[in-house]
Amino acid sequence: MAADAVTRRSRNKRILLLQEAMHPHGGSNAVAVWIVEALKRDYDISVLTWSPPDLRGLNRFYGTSLGRSDLTVYSIPAPVRWLFELDPDPRSIQKVCLLMRIAKIIRNRYDLLIGTGEMDFGRPGIQYVSYPWLQPHYRTWQSLRRLPWHARFCAVIRGHYRPWMLVAGYSFERMTENLTLAVSEWTRTKFRESYGVDALTVYPPVAGGFPELPWEQRAEDFVCLGRIAGEKRVERIIEILAAVRAHEPATRLHIIGNPSGPREYYHAVRRRVAEHASWVLLHENLSRAEMMYLVSRNRYGIHARPDEQFGIAVAEMVEAGCIVFAPNDGGQVEILGGDDRLLYRTVEDAAAKILRMMKDPGEQAALRRHLDSRRHLFSTEEFVRRIQDVVRQFLAERRG
Repeated sequence: MAADAVTRRSRNKRILLLQEAMHPHGGSNAVAVWIVEALKRDYDISVLTWSPPDLRGLNRFYGTSLGRSDLTVYSIPAPVRWLFELDPDPRSIQKVCLLMRIAKIIRNRYDLLIGTGEMDFGRPGIQYVSYPWLQPHYRTWQSLRRLPWHARFCAVIRGHYRPWMLVAGYSFERMTENLTLAVSEWTRTKFRESYGVDALTVYPPVAGGFPELPWEQRAEDFVCLGRIAGEKRVERIIEILAAVRAHEPATRLHIIGNPSGPREYYHAVRRRVAEHASWVLLHENLSRAEMMYLVSRNRYGIHARPDEQFGIAVAEMVEAGCIVFAPNDGGQVEILGGDDRLLYRTVEDAAAKILRMMKDPGEQAALRRHLDSRRHLFSTEEFVRRIQDVVRQFLAERRG
């Protein structure tokens, strides 16, 4: 295991953060870097991750100020990474399972272990969960544990249970003994339904710094922000705004993002953009500064994924001062304060609510005030304060 070790003054408590990836883009990466930012002044922080992070790129993208003296990074050697990445399953959990195995070996060096996802550290720690992704394996494990050992072995060989979890020595009982932080109340409910234990909601950090452009100077256009992937349903956004344009023909859409996942969907979106080139614009490979400027110069935002665990893109558009519309499902409902004027269930419902808002300046002002009152809930300052309080209390209870 490679270590990017630096010389730092010794601190009272040592914390190990377990994070599969630490690269720009993605909600879990944002959480990880801001956890380090929150704790770096009061604790001795080490990070166990798959490959060495680019701190300068992370700071530029997420608004943190991490330096080499703030943390020690342990990463997997390149030959081992190459070997593990031969796994043909793109959704394989082999990387995090190897990291959990290593964390168990070195856990006694640390006062606290923290991870993003459903973690088995070998002892209670703190886990920050966006969704109970391992719940299908939990159901399988519950059925397998009732079988004799040879039947369990055969089930593993047949692929009914991920062998990588055996490499990790994974225990669902130990995982549920962690203090669980949930990315939203929606995720908290899903976690409780999956494992029968409760969690504490701590909203993820949404970096500020968006230009403060007056409403009168903004274009009456829409932006959608995030990965270009099938679950984001970009084609539905185009369909919604096509219906809006039947009454407001000057309306345009800015799609801001990069392809993620199967390329077939990305090419399908490109074809839809070409079909509506007069009013749909695709912006790829923007820097964060360019993205922030583009979002801030438009009035409205729109999202289409129905089951977002939180919805960083939704929160960023709110932070930029946009009036944002999203499906009436998932953690994004909490971002928008459950306001029915901003939440939709069908294409027709979305188009009707958007048109009503666009034609009523009074409603626009009321919605802007409503969303502005919620921005502080998702600020980096609020996230730092909550994480510091949670860690301080967890360590105090363990000491007690």
